[in-house]
Amino acid sequence: MEKSALEQLREVLDRLLDEEGGCPWDKEQTPRSLAEYIIEESHELVSAIRSGSDADVCEELGDVAFLLLFVARLYERQGKFSLDDALAHNCAKMIRRHPHVFGDAHFESRDEQLNTWEQIKRGEHADADGRPKGVFDSLPASLPPLTKAYRIHSKAARVGFTWPDDEDVEQQVEAEWLEWLDVAAADDKEAQRHELGDLLFSIAELGRRKGIKASEALDDANTRFLRRFARMEALAREQGRDFAALSLDEKDELWTQAKAEESSGNA
Repeated sequence: MEKSALEQLREVLDRLLDEEGGCPWDKEQTPRSLAEYIIEESHELVSAIRSGSDADVCEELGDVAFLLLFVARLYERQGKFSLDDALAHNCAKMIRRHPHVFGDAHFESRDEQLNTWEQIKRGEHADADGRPKGVFDSLPASLPPLTKAYRIHSKAARVGFTWPDDEDVEQQVEAEWLEWLDVAAADDKEAQRHELGDLLFSIAELGRRKGIKASEALDDANTRFLRRFARMEALAREQGRDFAALSLDEKDELWTQAKAEESSGNA
């Protein structure tokens, strides 16, 4: 019987980690040293997903899977746990957190289901006395800031700590903007940092209310800027001009042209 891809990958990994004929780089890795590569490959996977390229997603998904198996294998060699243990734990957790699918529970709304999810999750991580942990105790400290802001607002909203209406959030954003303007001209970097953070935090909630993740919206804006800037450079080359030597007004003209081409679908 032909081996599954997972079994083949296990064999490849064990060969890489072999004491005699393995790879020196792979053999010196630890779960901690692999963490940064997991983050990097995860970002590449997200980029591939957003690009819409199935081939790229397939490749990057394989890279992430390899690193996860790598970490699990290192722990297994230490006698801690295996990949099967981790997957079995996750299966049990998913069943436990979906009582409306695997049990008899019934929810009237999506919000009710999400609230129950949070309650079950906090109960799973109770302290030694059986007391559930806080709402934010399971929030990863290493999340990107805008993603963390989104998650904070989501979790706070699930326990009823949020603005009643969207208009209230919009007013909060306006208030934070005015506070930013108050300190923007001052020579107080700490105050500016504080108010800019408050403004971004409130904008993250404004987006969440509309079903938009600020991190994804900003990433889209980054992509648009880079695409248009690349077109500006290309236009300058086509015109035989040195882009860096152009005046700001001349660069603005190229930007307007690049943006117009994009809007018309000619870029």
